[in-house]
Amino acid sequence: MAGWNADNAAGPIGQGAVTLVEGSSFCISLQNGDIFPHHPHGVFHLDTRILSRWCLTINGQPMEALGAWTPAPYQGSYIGRAIRSDGRADSPLSVERRRKLGGGLVEDIIIHNYALGPAACEIALSIDADFADLFEVKDGRFHRQWNQTRQVEDGAVRLEAVWQDVRKGVIVTAPAGTASADGFHFQTVIPAQGEWNVRVEVVPVVEGVNPSLPSVEEAPDATSPQDRRLQSWVASIPPVRIGNPSLQRISDRSYADIGALRITDPQNPDRMVVAAGAPWFMALFGRDSLLASFMVMPINAPLALGTLQTLADLQGTAVDPLTEEQPGRILHEVRFGVATGVTLGGKSAYYGTADATPLFVTLLGEVSRWGVAPEDIAALMPNADRALDWIRDYGDSDGDGFVEYERLNEHGLINQGWKDSWDGINFADGRIAEPPIALCEVQGYVYSAYVARAWMAHDAGDRALAAELRDRAEQLKKRFNDQFWLPDRGYYAIALDRNKQPVDACASNMGHCLWSGIVDEDKARQVADRLMSPEMFSGWGVRTLAADMGAYNPVSYHNGSVWPHDNALIVAGLMRYGFVPEAQRIATALMEAAEYTNHRLPELFCGFSRSACPEPLPYPTACSPQAWAATTPIMLIRSLLRHDAHYSLGGLWIDPVLPETWGDFHAENVAMGEARFTFDVSGSRVTVDGLPEGIKVHRGTRPSLADVEELDRLRRTK
Repeated sequence: MAGWNADNAAGPIGQGAVTLVEGSSFCISLQNGDIFPHHPHGVFHLDTRILSRWCLTINGQPMEALGAWTPAPYQGSYIGRAIRSDGRADSPLSVERRRKLGGGLVEDIIIHNYALGPAACEIALSIDADFADLFEVKDGRFHRQWNQTRQVEDGAVRLEAVWQDVRKGVIVTAPAGTASADGFHFQTVIPAQGEWNVRVEVVPVVEGVNPSLPSVEEAPDATSPQDRRLQSWVASIPPVRIGNPSLQRISDRSYADIGALRITDPQNPDRMVVAAGAPWFMALFGRDSLLASFMVMPINAPLALGTLQTLADLQGTAVDPLTEEQPGRILHEVRFGVATGVTLGGKSAYYGTADATPLFVTLLGEVSRWGVAPEDIAALMPNADRALDWIRDYGDSDGDGFVEYERLNEHGLINQGWKDSWDGINFADGRIAEPPIALCEVQGYVYSAYVARAWMAHDAGDRALAAELRDRAEQLKKRFNDQFWLPDRGYYAIALDRNKQPVDACASNMGHCLWSGIVDEDKARQVADRLMSPEMFSGWGVRTLAADMGAYNPVSYHNGSVWPHDNALIVAGLMRYGFVPEAQRIATALMEAAEYTNHRLPELFCGFSRSACPEPLPYPTACSPQAWAATTPIMLIRSLLRHDAHYSLGGLWIDPVLPETWGDFHAENVAMGEARFTFDVSGSRVTVDGLPEGIKVHRGTRPSLADVEELDRLRRTK
């Protein structure tokens, strides 16, 4: 299988498809709740499709969909009606399917009869399972033929399959029905103005063991494990109240989605990490999980810490050209339960990414500033240093001072930055850049990694190491501004190509450079102006590629679309350099866009101009929910609050510039070390209560390491 290249982009899941997600399980169906194998739909558990057919008929006819919604990320409600066999339009039978996803699935089917007389009904639920890997389903290429068996018992159907030495299975139970190899049949007479209902349960069989179904409640009014899991997550994060009702709903949806996207590290069941997104990326991704954890860090440090610890456990230790593993490298993605023949690199873990390794160090630095236990930070410090060694020994393979990438085999990713589609890196005239490629934002991430590690050295009292790392950062910053800046264009090249020539496309990547701080002060104004130009800013957000570039296409994955997380980092970068009105404009546009998508920002949407399209148009294969997008509202609010901390400096910084239309802001139970504090914002006024002893509230922005070192020097000379 080729990597994320020209021939294997994810196909659309279909207009109106409904996605449920709970940890490593997800479900994709039509709006009436049906699942067909010829669609990229199904119920998936541990990256395996455990249901490929799930079709309900009433008197031989499918349910006509009227509407579907998701009360929670793991719950679906599907409303429809039974189609009359005599061809008449109105039907007295309405159908409701209430679905809850866990390790398996529970579905309650309720049929209401609104007629004045009884209704005879034959109800059938056909089922099947092909046990395909999610890569096979996503790509529409099936590599294995399973040897399947079916066992029919009282009220249960057991499907099992064997391929080589791999065994998988699923048990479907419906005690009120007549079971057959094809599914279940129910024959009933629904009384006048009455109802009929049945519960169907699906349990995966893993390695021959039937797990207890985590979705089943002990009683109708009992709280399910998923509900308890979500309630526990909500209880662990700061309750927020926002004056603007729409923003409140967006914030609530973000909290719920992040909770649903958490998955468990199989080797450490008590450790949570954040998956990249549903439906196809319910796995730990280095770059995605690190950035999402960074963006959500102020409201939940344990999630960031768990992501760091799990990635540290999987950090590269050897050289493997097939998986692109290298000593010190942080992986791109890790999959469990899929056939190795269809994964990147042919194994469960694949390392082909240029940015996860510096982002690992950057996130560790962020976690350290919020008062996480020093022993947890100290335990990860060797991993951070090995990551910096990778930057020097492998990332900068030609010794020119920049981290570049080139895939090590034909099955890996062609592009190994966040724009990892095959055509994502191109020149202004549309030509594809040839590797090795040094991306502009990756140099910014490396710069931020040096600064983060320097801060940690400073906090540990190692002033010599702090000075050495800060010097490395400054040297990189100078080289970067000398070689990536295009003075005749007024912006940074997206990359340097194999000949060290600037790839001169105007792209959103330079906004990440603002976020990292690698941009020279005298160039920041031009970068901000270019990002806000009509060619870049669509009215809903900053496009990934300017509209006057040769490769521009508003309906492309990376060449003209709008990505919320990309914009969130741009907003943070604009705020870092003091461009408040520009940051407010982008943040407001994104929040307004979320109002058109049920208050949930998708992975991306099309880059058409707002003046031409009065609402953001969906991108066909966008993940939703998706970790970066779910954390975007939190990052936007944090950036405009100018909310930052440094525990060892004894400081909390809050200096709000929220748009007036957002209203007042209140947050409580905000963590800083072991303490919890509350703060209220009304306009520019800030009130903080409950700070730990020794922590002071400051306005403005957190001082730089250079400023702190200068203060230290002055204190020592007194």
